[in-house]
Amino acid sequence: MGKKIVFTGGGSTGHVSVNLALIPLFLKEGWEVSYIGSKGGIERQLTETIESVRYYSISTGKLRRYFDWNNFKDPFRVMQGAFEAFRLIKTIKPDVVFSKGGFVSVPVILGSRMNKVPIVTHESDLSPGLANRLSLPFANKVCTTFPETTDHLPREKAVYAGAVIRKELHEGIAVKGRAFCGLIPGKPIILIMGGSLGSKKINEAVRLSLDALLPRFQIIHLCGKGQKDSSILKKGYIQFEYVSDELADILAATDFVISRAGSNSIFEFLSLRKPMLLIPLSKEASRGDQIENARSFEKQGYCEVLFEEDLTAESLMQGIEQLYSNQEAYISRMEESQLSNALDHLFSIIKEEAKG
Repeated sequence: MGKKIVFTGGGSTGHVSVNLALIPLFLKEGWEVSYIGSKGGIERQLTETIESVRYYSISTGKLRRYFDWNNFKDPFRVMQGAFEAFRLIKTIKPDVVFSKGGFVSVPVILGSRMNKVPIVTHESDLSPGLANRLSLPFANKVCTTFPETTDHLPREKAVYAGAVIRKELHEGIAVKGRAFCGLIPGKPIILIMGGSLGSKKINEAVRLSLDALLPRFQIIHLCGKGQKDSSILKKGYIQFEYVSDELADILAATDFVISRAGSNSIFEFLSLRKPMLLIPLSKEASRGDQIENARSFEKQGYCEVLFEEDLTAESLMQGIEQLYSNQEAYISRMEESQLSNALDHLFSIIKEEAKG
């Protein structure tokens, strides 16, 4: 009888991308793969198209850091989700559960522990997120992207795995990326990403800067769900709410990246040697994890950092100028980076826990 694995994680693309990189490896070895996520989260959209992967949805709460009346209801949703996950896990009978984090993962972890199924979690950021901290007592192993993260974790559970890079991102073709976006060769291309939900503030600063930027650059703007402005029609500027299959080709065509500082994304840019201007989420909107990630990369000389509180059309232009002027230095330092084969390492860790 073949082995079985359940994946969980969601709420943002960053809480799904590592799962998307791992799933093909398990399918190739004949594992039965299931995914437990929320009813309407982005994880459902990203995984339901994968053949041979069965998606199950459960009730979830949201781990908010601000006052909301739903905060009083969400603990009950989490408990309901935990019992739903318990029943699903009992039916599926997986050999191991892998969690990438996000609020949907907490009830799945609880349901898995009640079924005594081995659990492996993954922390992308430099310091553990709230969902992973809540899951920590129940996990067998906690795999990290940054070596410093292991200092925050129990020694017997922490494993430094490194940054997981989706292999398909290195298979992009620049010509196809330019053709998809209607752009020309010979003129630098800036890719702007505000995360899967987009960033209103980044979008506004970019659009206010277009007249100054477009004479020298071409711009691909991934502006987030519901944030595309169809009234802007300028040569050399193309908008998408989100791209998936075309991302590898777009990245191959890209010269510079302006992005949030989610760990998965910035390590992918590092592996592709793309100079970056990082605009991390502010502490008011997050726990400060993106600020830690950005500062770590800045210290190593991989990026420029522009804090959201300082973001204006003028400061954005200055950051881009700095990036453009020093692009060779950034690329040189990136080429010196030592990125391990984290995907295969993580694959082995999960399989080893399944044996136990």
